Amino acid sequence: MYNIAISAGAALISFLLVTLIAGFHYWWGGLLAALLVFMGSFLLISRMVAKKLEAIMEPAMKDIQAQRFDKGIRDLKGALRYAKWQIYVESQINSAIGMVYFVRREFALAFPYLEKGFFKNWVTMGMLAVTYMKRNKRDLMRETFDKAVLASPKESLLWSLYGYCLNECGDSVKACEVLAKGVAKLPGDENLKQNLELLREGKKMKMKGYGEMWLQFHLESLAAIQKQQMAAMGGRRRVVRK
Repeated sequence: MYNIAISAGAALISFLLVTLIAGFHYWWGGLLAALLVFMGSFLLISRMVAKKLEAIMEPAMKDIQAQRFDKGIRDLKGALRYAKWQIYVESQINSAIGMVYFVRREFALAFPYLEKGFFKNWVTMGMLAVTYMKRNKRDLMRETFDKAVLASPKESLLWSLYGYCLNECGDSVKACEVLAKGVAKLPGDENLKQNLELLREGKKMKMKGYGEMWLQFHLESLAAIQKQQMAAMGGRRRVVRK
C-alpha cells in the first residue's frame, strides 16, 4: 500500500537524520522521531484518501438509491483507483459494487466483486455464502459464514441466515448448533430463540421478523412472500370482524 510505503520511507529518513546529527549513540531518539513521523504521515495520508473517497462514494450511493444504478456503479468502480493507497479500500468498494448487483438479482455480475469483498461487511459476506450455496459449493459456503460470524458475532440475521442455509442444505443438526451459538452470543434475541425452537421441532424457520434486511438475500420467492403477506392480512381481517 502506498500509504504504508510513503510513511515508512519518511520514518526511515527521519531516523537517519536524527542519528547522523545527534550521533548514533542517540539511536533511541532517531527511533522515536521515526515512529512519530510514521504515525503522522500515515494519518495525514489516510485522511486525504478518505476525503477523496467520500467525494466519490456519497454521490454514487445517492445515485444508487435513486435507482440510477449504472451511473452509481460506474462511479464506484472509478473509486478503485485509490485501492493501492489505503488498506481495505479495494475490498470495501468491491463489497459495495457486489451488493448492488446482488440486490438487483444480477448474481453472475455480483459474484466476482463479493469474492473480493471486505470480510467485516457481514451483509456481503452473507450474500457470498448464499451464492456458494446456490452453486453447490457448500464447503465454501460454511467457510464464508464461519469467517463472517467470527468478524461480526453480534448480528442476529447473520446467525439465522447461516442456520437457514444449512437447513436448506439438509443439515438441520448443524443448523441447530449454529443457532445455539448465535443465542449464546445474543441471549436476548427472540428471533434466534424462535428459529432454534422451530428447527428442533422439525419446522421451517421464520425469517419475516428481520423485515427487508432478510428479503435482500433472495432466498424466498416473491410469490411466497406475497402469499405470507396476504395470509397475515386475512388473519387481521378475521380478528376485526369479531
